[in-house]
Amino acid sequence: MERWAGKLAVVTGASSGIGAAIAKALATSGLNVLGLARREDKLKELSSLNTSSKHTFHYMKCDLFDERDIMKAFEYADTNFGGVHVLVNNAGSVREGTLGAGKTEDFRKVMDLNVIAPTICIREALKSMRKHKNEAHIFNINSVFGINPTIAPMPINLYPASKFALRALTETLKLEIRQNKDKIRVTGLYPALVKTEFLSSNGFDDQIYNIAPYLESKDLADCLMFALSAPPHVQIDDIVINPVRR
Repeated sequence: MERWAGKLAVVTGASSGIGAAIAKALATSGLNVLGLARREDKLKELSSLNTSSKHTFHYMKCDLFDERDIMKAFEYADTNFGGVHVLVNNAGSVREGTLGAGKTEDFRKVMDLNVIAPTICIREALKSMRKHKNEAHIFNINSVFGINPTIAPMPINLYPASKFALRALTETLKLEIRQNKDKIRVTGLYPALVKTEFLSSNGFDDQIYNIAPYLESKDLADCLMFALSAPPHVQIDDIVINPVRR
């Protein structure tokens, strides 16, 4: 990890759960981290890491539904840190409901946050990485629903479709990077159930954690750090992460 010391990682959805765990792992490994999320109070809490780590944790309030906010964040990263070295597309959304009874507004929000926002972040990160000719790594936090849309009988309408789209986006990105001969690696992470506030904040019952085995946010952070720490010539394409019963 020494080669990443002092480099900048941009993490979306960094205010809690998986995003916060990844931000902490990157920071304590010596990277500067720019955490993006809408909940500025939660981001501010993470900045307390600055007193005990060798990094500097920065944050910006960023609404990923608003392209202007995303552009501001990447302009800040490029101006103040010599460009982006690591991008973690973690922010995501799910809406409870069937395809037959779902609301169009919910469909659009899921696709906007799970597909359009990561695409914009990738575009802006690529501009920065290529401008500075940085060795870089892009991570897309996906889901097992991006591999098998019917893996669990949950009423989550467009969520699996959005994760399939993110998977296709990841593969398309790899192809573009190979063709452009960039020094950029790309990894997709595909976790099963993770115990975070993600479900409850979107209207689902937390009782599922009493029934089904689940992962912790730190488990994903550990997998991401494993892929990031691989030698520059080694790309770990996909990591599927499943829990076992405790």
